[in-house]
Amino acid sequence: MEIEERKVEIDGLTPGMFVSRLDRPWTDTPFLMQGFAIEGQADIEKLRRFCRHVYIDVLKSSRGEQRTVLQRLGYGALKRGGKTAPAATTHVNQVSLADELPQARKVWDSARALAARVIDDVRAGRRLSADALTGAVEPIVASVIRNADAFFWLDALRKRDAYSYSHAVNCCALVTSFGRHLGFPREMLVDLASAGMLMDIGKTALPEELLLRAGPLTAAEQIQVRAHVERTLEMLDQAGVTGHEIGAMIYAHHERHDGSGYPQGLAGAAIPLNARMLGLVDTYDALSSERPHQPSLARHDVLQWLYRERDRLFQSDLIEQFSQSLGVYPTGSLVELSSGEVAIVMAQNPARRLYPRVTMLTRSDKSLDPAFRQVDLWPLANLPDRAQRVWIERALAPGAYGLDPTELYL
Repeated sequence: MEIEERKVEIDGLTPGMFVSRLDRPWTDTPFLMQGFAIEGQADIEKLRRFCRHVYIDVLKSSRGEQRTVLQRLGYGALKRGGKTAPAATTHVNQVSLADELPQARKVWDSARALAARVIDDVRAGRRLSADALTGAVEPIVASVIRNADAFFWLDALRKRDAYSYSHAVNCCALVTSFGRHLGFPREMLVDLASAGMLMDIGKTALPEELLLRAGPLTAAEQIQVRAHVERTLEMLDQAGVTGHEIGAMIYAHHERHDGSGYPQGLAGAAIPLNARMLGLVDTYDALSSERPHQPSLARHDVLQWLYRERDRLFQSDLIEQFSQSLGVYPTGSLVELSSGEVAIVMAQNPARRLYPRVTMLTRSDKSLDPAFRQVDLWPLANLPDRAQRVWIERALAPGAYGLDPTELYL
């Protein structure tokens, strides 16, 4: 009899799937050895008590192949307010990049100022302001929902604040954009954005020289740094920041797919989906930012690094979806074209991710081109004359050829 099996994490199971094998002997469980079809959530919860993953028979599963990306990632296991998470939705750009830019500019400036206020207040021993948090987060969510590129385009053109401020705002926007791509409803996006803004607030209690250390930390110092997670939760509790889900995802955002993270050493689907997303965004922004102990990497190169770490630090499906949400060359990336010209990515082309919309910064000899032409690469890459076609040759590190977009007044 033909069998087509597929390994599925417990959070990825749905009614209709036929369980053909377990991750342990059948005799160690109360289940029938010949396998069984999952009839409802009760069967999934029963499996969860004994197994971390199972194998399903695809041919016997009535609805196993109809699962959405969110179901495969474990969205169905998330809760909000103690209830099952709201149904996912589909987000599309509501306005053009040009139309959103003026509003996004106000949101960006306000978010930076409010993030600085929140962090400085906590650093000075003042209580975290829940109202300030709401004022910083909700406009970012609204802007990212209206247009997925505008906020990140502006971020590429602004001088970076202290890493703590920039990291808070960037992670807030990045995890919102990621959730938007996956189909999280608006209320779940606000939770994600809040966690992204606050996940490292506990580091304000650490000595500044420890955070700015260029060399390796001692074992004792690593323990001290890791304690920022618990300190963050204490600060949220003192501020009356509501929402168990926000604290839960912050608590688990340093857990890793292979169990090498902290504070609990959780692995795989045992890490809530929103916490996995937060941890991935945290790592991506840290690697693409200038820090005392490490120069920034090109955004494209960070995505390549993450891909090499798939199913070790982060789930491969999650990395794939994150890469899709950002594009092969994320907005704000410096790229060198086949013509020798250097450009900066300003907007994605969802249907053709290798050919985004760019702003040209230099001529082919690398001399500055003050016209700063905006170009859609897809038509250029498909010109009738092959000799005239232009495409992205490679990603560039920030500052390549002495180019700093924040100095160009684009």
